Amino acid sequence: MEYIENRELEEKEVKGIFTDMIKYAPSKLCGMLGNMVTVPIYTGLFSQEQYGLYTISIAMLSFLCIIFSDWVGMSGLRFFRHHQLMDDLPKYVTTLVTILTINMLLMFGLGLLFKDSLYTLFHVPFKYFLAVLFLIIPVAIRALLSQILRAQLKPVSYTITTILNQFATILLAIYLAKCMHMGAASILLSMGISITLIDMLLLYQSEILKVFKFQKIEWSSILPIVKYGVPIAATSLSAWIITQSNKFIMNSISGFSKAALVGAGYGLTMSILLTLFAMITVAAIPRIINMYEAKVDVRPIISRFLGYYLLVSLPVIIVISIYNVDYTHLFISNPNMYEASILVPYFSFGVFFIALADYTTLQYHLANKTHIGLVIKLISGIVGIALNIILIPKMGLVGVGLATLLTNLLYWLLSVIIVVKGLSVRLPKRMILRLIVTFIPSSILVFLLKFFNVPIPGVIQMVIILGFFYGFYYLCVRRLINYQE
Repeated sequence: MEYIENRELEEKEVKGIFTDMIKYAPSKLCGMLGNMVTVPIYTGLFSQEQYGLYTISIAMLSFLCIIFSDWVGMSGLRFFRHHQLMDDLPKYVTTLVTILTINMLLMFGLGLLFKDSLYTLFHVPFKYFLAVLFLIIPVAIRALLSQILRAQLKPVSYTITTILNQFATILLAIYLAKCMHMGAASILLSMGISITLIDMLLLYQSEILKVFKFQKIEWSSILPIVKYGVPIAATSLSAWIITQSNKFIMNSISGFSKAALVGAGYGLTMSILLTLFAMITVAAIPRIINMYEAKVDVRPIISRFLGYYLLVSLPVIIVISIYNVDYTHLFISNPNMYEASILVPYFSFGVFFIALADYTTLQYHLANKTHIGLVIKLISGIVGIALNIILIPKMGLVGVGLATLLTNLLYWLLSVIIVVKGLSVRLPKRMILRLIVTFIPSSILVFLLKFFNVPIPGVIQMVIILGFFYGFYYLCVRRLINYQE
């Protein structure tokens, strides 16, 4: 594909991305706050066994959503602008709804047909298995409508629904757990109720009913969606294997109590950090797709926002990893689960590489070569399974963390090595130089605080270090390295 330079459009879209980031920020920050709140609430509200059951149920939910629903929503985002320009949105939306409906019917058919095998695989009580099957329906609808909102560039609407969904689920779960004594099932039921209500709101916000029309579906309109979406589903399934298989392996070896520790580790890292880091990509990707469709070179934009990601993520992850015990005690309410602190450094850097790969794998989505992403994720997933099987019995929680970190690192490395012609990501050299200069005095500060055992709570030390880092970075950028690349 030949690119054209359009500086005016590029700068306009960059400003648009920042504007959308501001609009998306409340949803992501509130989502991060909600995830931060759920860890102490749920670990304090439920026993370790019940928390482990909840962790396994959610992992099962994500497994089935990946196969039957999530990829339909992603296809809705990727091709929405194309069909909008072609003036055939009614047919496109009808096709998406048809595919999703068929998938739901197929899921229930296969689920009931192979219920014994699935029940054995996931090791959850049968009533939880059925609850998850029914929960997927509103979750699938939300996934599709949320992606359409993103494609329509409606960040405010997206923000409102995300915030409402997050806190409605938490409040309902607390009520059902305390008043109805439903245990881990209270979370699943609260999710079902809140997401169903959110789906109704999303229907109104997206105005999708004005576009949707019952009409004959042609295979020619289905095949591009399936061709794009199925590799995404397989890729996500490989990612699920990387991030979730350790819970099931740990559960089969040591039961729900140890699986709860793995779930808590993810709650302390992935649920919080990925939500924070996604603030950039959730705003940038729809506009980058639009620019690419306009045949504008998007590599400088991707490089610029990759630099912003490094600035936001690296200091936070490093500080959390250094103060992993203090960080864990801040959020975990149940002292029996403090052992999850072992996982924090491994999972935090694993999250760093997962989010970093969002920038390096974007090339596959733009070029409609999602099968490449599938291959590298599948390779990483197979390696991840092998590492989990080898390391968990020998090293326990350390084995879980090490396997996760190495697998995510491998995935990112493969995405850097395997490049689509003309879409290779440019290294943000200027930002990297600034970060290196800023890390030097920040490292000295960390050493002094640790060496002299300064009698300041660890959480306060974390705030001091991050404040110092970004303060020094600001001075560094404005005064010390203020030159053009």
